Amino acid sequence: MAKALFHKSQRVFVKPVGTWAVIETVVPHWVKDVDEPLRVSYDCGLGRVFQAHELVSEQSMHSQFRVDDEDEDLMLEHWHIDRRAIKWRPVEYGAANASPSTFPVVATDETGTSGWRVSGTEYDRDPARIEHQARMIVHTPDLMQIARRVAEFALNNPNDLPAELKPVAQHCAAIMRHVYRLEDEAAVAAE
Repeated sequence: MAKALFHKSQRVFVKPVGTWAVIETVVPHWVKDVDEPLRVSYDCGLGRVFQAHELVSEQSMHSQFRVDDEDEDLMLEHWHIDRRAIKWRPVEYGAANASPSTFPVVATDETGTSGWRVSGTEYDRDPARIEHQARMIVHTPDLMQIARRVAEFALNNPNDLPAELKPVAQHCAAIMRHVYRLEDEAAVAAE
């Protein structure tokens, strides 16, 4: 039987959507003649209900931000570029990219159905720019992990950091605070 891992009005990070949300409703799925729900899902007001494995609580998110390098960060994922067929123009129109008659789509989940894509008119306007953006987006999780490691090293070893790298480490820490929204919570905790 399932137990609720989150509660109503709890702030959680919704991994498939990539945003913070507040749980509006805890939805138990009951079976006749059973005292406990078979499973529990959560409505966060984002258009569908989510399972517990798709949500991360604030407490575990912050403990994950301060983990050892060997541990995997919950927010970092392995994204990849899929190529999709161009349906909005004929092949004889010509192609400016390396794979004629296709365009890049960045898959941000295991199924490859959600992620980043562009409209046909935007791709036709500047295919080289869209290809470049796709490559940048795919490597963002890796760059975030590097920024986290630089910020953690600077925090743990302030005297060992060369003076030239201190502004870089401060910028990495600012990026991490912005992405994980740690400044907002520090301000709330101070009140």
